[in-house]
Amino acid sequence: MSTVTVTQLIEAPATDLWRALTELTSRVGRFSTVHGVELVTPGPFGAGTVWREVRTQPDGSAAVEEFLVVEVDPPHRLVLTSAGTGADYRITYTLTESRPGRRRPCTTVSVVQESVPAAVYGRVLALILGGLAARTVEGALRRDLADLALAVRHPDTGSAAA
Repeated sequence: MSTVTVTQLIEAPATDLWRALTELTSRVGRFSTVHGVELVTPGPFGAGTVWREVRTQPDGSAAVEEFLVVEVDPPHRLVLTSAGTGADYRITYTLTESRPGRRRPCTTVSVVQESVPAAVYGRVLALILGGLAARTVEGALRRDLADLALAVRHPDTGSAAA
């Protein structure tokens, strides 16, 4: 199993960040690598919600990822799972709001992505490419958190590229 953790302090209330994470139809434009979202399950966001995203990969190719919400505790904790090629992923967002001497609330956002090889093929890949894969995942998580911070700082633009 491989685990990557990224943490960032974002100057925004946890409720704003939660909304930016969970408004699925707004993910296109909010996250710079997301170029399409398809809701698979109808109804409000919560445990059991499934959606697919088209994301740009580091090599420039596009990949479709499907996410399942397995746990929600608004606006503090969100746990997703996703089946990948050769590995299964569990992504946990933890939002902890604080006001460290500022007028505007700040929230520490931690993202933990755990990957578990799903087959022999996945275990072999993990052995060969483990360090490179972890650095790639870390970069992607950092980019997502930077996009999230930008989205709550500039909600009127609705764009990660603002």
